[in-house]
Amino acid sequence: MRVLLVGGGGREHALALGLVADPAVESLIAAPGNPGIADVASLRGDVNPADPAAVAALAVETSADLVIIGPEAPLVAGVADAVRAKGIAVFGPGAEAARLEGSKTFAKDVMTAAGVPTARAYTCTDAAAVARALDEFGVPYVVKDDGLAAGKGVVVTDDRATAERHAAECGRVVIEEYLSGPEVSLFVVTDGEAALPLLPAQDFKRVGDGDAGPNTGGMGAYTPLPWAPPGLVDDVMRDVVHPTLAELRRRGTPFVGLLYVGLAITPSGPRVIEFNARFGDPETQVVLALLETPLAGLLHAAATGTLGAHPPLRWRDGAAVTVVVAAEGYPERPRTGDVITGADRAGIIHAGTRRDADGTLRSAGGRVLCATATGPDLAAARDAAYEVVRGVELDGAHHRTDIAAAAVDGRITIPG
Repeated sequence: MRVLLVGGGGREHALALGLVADPAVESLIAAPGNPGIADVASLRGDVNPADPAAVAALAVETSADLVIIGPEAPLVAGVADAVRAKGIAVFGPGAEAARLEGSKTFAKDVMTAAGVPTARAYTCTDAAAVARALDEFGVPYVVKDDGLAAGKGVVVTDDRATAERHAAECGRVVIEEYLSGPEVSLFVVTDGEAALPLLPAQDFKRVGDGDAGPNTGGMGAYTPLPWAPPGLVDDVMRDVVHPTLAELRRRGTPFVGLLYVGLAITPSGPRVIEFNARFGDPETQVVLALLETPLAGLLHAAATGTLGAHPPLRWRDGAAVTVVVAAEGYPERPRTGDVITGADRAGIIHAGTRRDADGTLRSAGGRVLCATATGPDLAAARDAAYEVVRGVELDGAHHRTDIAAAAVDGRITIPG
């Protein structure tokens, strides 16, 4: 199987590692890729991943048997549609179905029609509507940019002025009631009808320890979740995933690819916070670290409508933890161009790096590297991940020191 992987972040490096471990993969091409992916794939850095025509042309040129689209922007731009029009199997939804992530208003409409449990919400486009919504829901205020915002378009605050300012900056927002309880990310591979859940994970959006500071694209993740309620995945598949897929089929836009279900485990049960239309970053790094089933075969089955005949998924024992090493100034104004050493260690996944002509590795984004490790249990995996972090040198870098700590210590409880 010849595979074309679209994207160049930490999620795509994790996918690349999983793909090349599948004996069915004869060759892997990545566009644009990154220095870490370059170790296992051929790179096409000259191709814009969000240009449907360019990606489709590359898929034809490379005789790809499977195209996997990593980031959300190409999906919303219609890259999957352009590749499918060439008769090539694609793992990733078309532009209309990708609106589940591209528009929070659309996602809420789908959830309402499908009877999916989620927060009450209003879409607001002016200050008066914003004020009415904030008044109705009260604190903490939850204000979400209606469009794509790379995981940083959500403000949860007790400060009214901050909520109003974010709404004004975004222009079109969804304001919703706050959902209390720990959060869970559940990835579901689907061909539009059949659906296979992966291991649930938890990520850490705030930049600082103890969930302090602004939202980021994600500062770390772990799996499995020792505190998760029994039957959680089955309940979410029944009450959220299958109704959502059925509603999208009813609308004539079946969802093929990875449905990311972001959940709050509230006293009343799981409630959907958001949908994404692709693998999450950095949860992918830990979920795929434990997946024993060959990855390319799984994604190809979804892309070709044969997932219903796929064997049950197999998982490695133990746990996985990833810790993001971020650049100075991230998330507001990350500094780039600093020299990185220690990134050749086992467990390092590249998220925002570039390599000079002389081989020097430098930072090229806010989230620079992910230190990922597995272990027989969560505590061991956590210790191993932080050991990897300690081997990285990057001037001004920062990372959270509490990834998975509360789960290891048994401090996560479901509010009752």
